Amino acid sequence: MDDGTFTTISLADDSADRGPAALYTQQEDELFIMNCDIDGDLENQVEMEEKTRLINQVLELQHTLEDLSARVDAVKEENLKLKSENQVLGQYIENLMSASSVFQTTDTKSKRK
Repeated sequence: MDDGTFTTISLADDSADRGPAALYTQQEDELFIMNCDIDGDLENQVEMEEKTRLINQVLELQHTLEDLSARVDAVKEENLKLKSENQVLGQYIENLMSASSVFQTTDTKSKRK
């Protein structure tokens, strides 16, 4: 007899139809989603920090390479100058030796006769 004073409650497990999500209320679901977003934001932040660190490292290495390249160019230029100076000094010494009688070759056989 249904006079409206009693409420019928089903003893069947309705939550089984909705899966494990039925264990959470809508508010708990929203909090879970927000936590996932925060975790995602933290992961993104960690990724961004790692990318920034790597970019800074690459830039530092590029500057180091530029400095080393400039140094190599300067050393090459100095080397060319020194080679040129050595040629001039070598020629000067050769001219002095040929002009000096001390360095002239002597024919010892002709002097002994």
